Order: sequence, then C-alpha cells, then structure tokens
Amino acid sequence: MIRLAIFSLCALALAACQTEQRQARSQTPSFYASMAQRGAVVDGAMARDMIGAYRRNNGLGPLTIDPDLQALAEAEAQAMASADKPSSTDAVKARLSSAGFAAPGANLSAGYHTLAEAFSGWRESPQHNRVLLDRSATRIGIATAYTPNSKYKVYWALVVAADRL
Repeated sequence: MIRLAIFSLCALALAACQTEQRQARSQTPSFYASMAQRGAVVDGAMARDMIGAYRRNNGLGPLTIDPDLQALAEAEAQAMASADKPSSTDAVKARLSSAGFAAPGANLSAGYHTLAEAFSGWRESPQHNRVLLDRSATRIGIATAYTPNSKYKVYWALVVAADRL
C-alpha cells in the first residue's frame, strides 16, 4: 500500500511538471515563436496588433487583415522560398495594383526567425519603415515561408494597401 501511494504521488508530481512545462511554452508570446521550422505560421493578428500599435504611436490609423492580401503575401513568401531569394518590391506592388489594391506597399525580407526580429528590422530600415507608416494603408497581409536548405531559412512578405479601387 505504501509503495502504491508513493508511486501515485510520484506520478502526480511528474504529471504536474509536464503540465507546467506545456503551460510555460504556450505562454510564450507568438511574436517570439520561431518561423524557422516546418509548419510554422506567423500570427497575423499579432502582427496586425504590433504594427497597429506602432502606427498609433505615430498618429496613424489601424490596419485590418485582408483575406486577399493575406493570400498574396502567402504566395509571395512561397515564391521567394522556392527561388531562394527575396523578390522585387516593385514587381509585388505592380501585382497588388493590378489586383485592384490602391497605394500598395510591401516589405519583402529574409533571415528573420521571429515576428519580433522582422518587425524590429523593418522599423530600423527607412524603406521598410515607410511601408509600416504608410498613411494611406488600411489593410494588411503577412506570411512567412520556411526553406531549411537556404542560408536565410525564413522568407517574409508583408503587404499593405488602402481600400480597393
């Protein structure tokens, strides 16, 4: 009986430790989640909120996630990963314009493993920061693509635009 009680207590303690570990992992903010792994998906709502707070601090309005921009961002991230190089921003902006989006902008980059890293890098780059702080932007799409054999590992596509024409 005593052995069974000790065994039961040990099993309960082990289960509690595993539960605490799972909870600790799930409490890690998604902007620190590594995109450098198969199946990783950037948290679009978190990206929208981070960029929105930054825009608000600069006197600008919020952004909404647009399903069409999201699909375009996903396709672009995959295309860059397949080519193993960042795309031309001008070409992406032209595709967005032809899809009917007004005042399109894009941040295309590679090598950032987390949303926090990408956001920080974009803020520090005058060209990328202009996209984040585009006064006419009202919509957003953001995606990543992982390619394990690339020197960059993770490709990022952030697209913004005003309302459709």
